[in-house]
Amino acid sequence: MDFELEPTLESIVEHDSLKWIFVGGKGGVGKTTTSSSIAVQLALAKPNDQFLLISTDPAHNLSDAFCQKFGKDARPVEGLPNLSCMEIDPEAAMSDLQQQASQYNSDPSDPMKNIMNDMTGSIPGIDEALSFMEVLKHIKNQKASDGDSDEKTVAYKTIIFDTAPTGHTLRFLQLPATLEKLLGKFKQLSGKLGPMLNMLGGGQQQDIFEKMNEIQKNVSEVNEQFTNPDLTTFVCVCISEFLSLYETERMIQELVSYNMDVNSIVVNQLLFADNDGSCKRCASRWKMQQKYLDQMAELYEDYHVVKMPLLGTEVRGIDNLKKFSKFLLSPYDPEKDGSLVFDMEEK
Repeated sequence: MDFELEPTLESIVEHDSLKWIFVGGKGGVGKTTTSSSIAVQLALAKPNDQFLLISTDPAHNLSDAFCQKFGKDARPVEGLPNLSCMEIDPEAAMSDLQQQASQYNSDPSDPMKNIMNDMTGSIPGIDEALSFMEVLKHIKNQKASDGDSDEKTVAYKTIIFDTAPTGHTLRFLQLPATLEKLLGKFKQLSGKLGPMLNMLGGGQQQDIFEKMNEIQKNVSEVNEQFTNPDLTTFVCVCISEFLSLYETERMIQELVSYNMDVNSIVVNQLLFADNDGSCKRCASRWKMQQKYLDQMAELYEDYHVVKMPLLGTEVRGIDNLKKFSKFLLSPYDPEKDGSLVFDMEEK
């Protein structure tokens, strides 16, 4: 099979203007390993820049992948100081949000307080919304990397997202455009509803409207950045099976409808069993995998399709991630690299 584009992610690692890299796909296909590998290669290639890997998946596997505990605040990876990781915990973030609402107004009889508590507890897709608020928080960091010297926060050159399974990810990526429209309508209504809300909320609603204006500006900026191929790209992760290929095609079609750049697919868990006559099951499964690889070659001839091997153990720890991630830049050769399949250190 000949792919028109290089079967690597070298173009992403060498791309100097990318600010956002999303890694997504069906559950269980190796998204966390892939996103961690991309982040490791970026950090190794550009040691003078800072990178951030964020997990928006409630399963939170980054701590397992790096064998290091991460939380809601960015922490440097041991052994790779220019890469930091964080795991967004929707439940903890929701608790913080409700606590902030309580601190904002301590009057238990205030109807606005009850409305805010009801809203924060019942919004559909609140997990994705809280993840998106984390993006807004890092907008200022990205501005600092563009040369604004007054920023005190760390400026990350690129932020990589280890996303939740496909459905959550697509809802997350819809949020910028949806919120931008919603905030615009809310802003129009604020002039008419302002006096009434002031009566209900004791004159504190002006602060809310000002905050809304600030959020709308940031949301508009994120929306522009997410649809700019020089700033944002999406890497699809799959395995060579029917359901995974179907899910990948559905996701790509939706991403294109959002005007997001997507031109890279990582295919994990490949057996490369051409010369393995001792394992009939391996040979049979490899034959099936090749069938779907052939279909991918036809469907995605203008994509970078990266083929990654199935290893004898899990890819855990920074040393193993460094070994495995090199195949994102240099295609795996079973004859030359076959020993690595069983060469990973047990963690």
